[in-house]
Amino acid sequence: MEAVGDDRNGWRARLTPPAGRELLASARWRGAVAVLVGALPALAFPAPSLWWFAYVALVPWILLARSAGTGRRAALDGWLGGIGFMVAVHHWLLPSLHVFTLVIAALLGLLWVPWACLVRHFLGGAMSPGRTAAALLVLPSGWLMVELVRSWEGLGGPWGLLGSSQWQVDPALRIASVGGVWLVSAFIVAVNVGVAVLVVAQAGRAPGTTRIPAVAGLVTVATVTTSAWAWAPRPEPAGRIRVAVVQPGVIDGAGSADKRLAREEALTRSLADRDLDLVVWGESSVGHDLAQRPDVARRIAALSRETGADILVNVDARRSDQAGIFKSSVLVGPQGPTGDRYDKMRLVPFGEYVPARSLLGWATSVGKAAGEDRMRGERPVVMNVGDGLKVGPLVCFESAFPDMSRHLTREGAQLLLAQSSTSTFQSSWAPEQHASLAAVRAAETGRPMVHATLTGVSAVYGADGERLGTPLGTSASATATYEIPLAKGVTPYVRFGDWPVHAALAVLAALCATEGVRSLRRPAPEPRGPRAHTAHGSPAHPGH
Repeated sequence: MEAVGDDRNGWRARLTPPAGRELLASARWRGAVAVLVGALPALAFPAPSLWWFAYVALVPWILLARSAGTGRRAALDGWLGGIGFMVAVHHWLLPSLHVFTLVIAALLGLLWVPWACLVRHFLGGAMSPGRTAAALLVLPSGWLMVELVRSWEGLGGPWGLLGSSQWQVDPALRIASVGGVWLVSAFIVAVNVGVAVLVVAQAGRAPGTTRIPAVAGLVTVATVTTSAWAWAPRPEPAGRIRVAVVQPGVIDGAGSADKRLAREEALTRSLADRDLDLVVWGESSVGHDLAQRPDVARRIAALSRETGADILVNVDARRSDQAGIFKSSVLVGPQGPTGDRYDKMRLVPFGEYVPARSLLGWATSVGKAAGEDRMRGERPVVMNVGDGLKVGPLVCFESAFPDMSRHLTREGAQLLLAQSSTSTFQSSWAPEQHASLAAVRAAETGRPMVHATLTGVSAVYGADGERLGTPLGTSASATATYEIPLAKGVTPYVRFGDWPVHAALAVLAALCATEGVRSLRRPAPEPRGPRAHTAHGSPAHPGH
């Protein structure tokens, strides 16, 4: 007799019938396909920046979920596709978080389970014009709920929202000024749904009449885009300013904070006689608290006098007046710090703090998670620079949050600023992805935005989201001066906020109400009669 422990796989193979083995292999292949199709939308983001691909990238995923034989299979397609999406969009985190990247992706991938079930519910089986029309509303709404939930800071923030992939497409940026990145995402999903329906109809697996709502949906998206292009309020010119960005480049090793400061000083001195209004340094550009190191404050103030402009630095240090380490945007003028200070409010999970450290602190042993939690600021700040210029600073991935730049604009900011450092991910897609977010924030708010980094990519965008001048790449250790047109006026997104999200919630609430009414009206199943008994009983209870 063979030992089970020595031939476990052999026993399993002998006990599994051929049909079962085929089903198991098919399920494995389908799972791999789900991960792959979920990853496809990542190609629409920088660095590939295949923006046009976003409008068909979801089609394979939709077709896969549609073909699921059961709701459980569709849920699995959604989960695995979500894992593929999260890993592909955040693959540059792997060197820092290692296996924890996969754990996070597996948890967040669950958000796509309801969406995939909705795909199967509306597009699976025999499709009809009514269900197709409903899908063009419900599926974009369901996708927006996924983006909304994972946009919470504790879950990693709104990195990789589909609408952000359109950062260089002028019509899409015009739509962003109306409904923010949310409206762009909804339109992208609607186009994907319409294309998927046309593919199914073309293959002869759906009635030809289903093409009508699909085509109508695509025409609607095109009409709304054209209308936004023509009628959405455009930023009104309001003068010009000159802003310089100082990018010291990669400086590592012992004493890197002092070496970086010396390099930033040398680069800033080269900006003398440029008639500047503001000089911006990147995130963590100063590694000393200026109250504890007045000598550093005096050196930066001297640079302000040489350049004739205030300097916005970013201090990453333990504060002397409060407990803990803060990341703070600090404005320094000719006489020293002006008193304007913004402490970063939204911290990067694991990078700047470990959520539930008592439970997840082990992440520090498998990756580059923060050894000590940074402290949070309490409120956004609009700073007064020079001759009445009002600027709204953000730090690092805060530029990914639409509500933060919108709030600063409502508070009177004329120029948005993001101080960042992606040196940990220098050779990945992350620097270009991060810089591209500033274009979307500018278009949403109708305010120009400066994205200043330590190691690239540093870039500046106009009030309509168009890139101004030449960006500083990841290999540059240099300065760049930009002439930036200011703008006034209020975009619909600033005025009305996240209304596409509210509309999506209303659509899903209506769906739930409709399904609830249908379930109440559905006739109850007829009660079964008493079980028949025979004289010989049953196999389970012989003789009864």
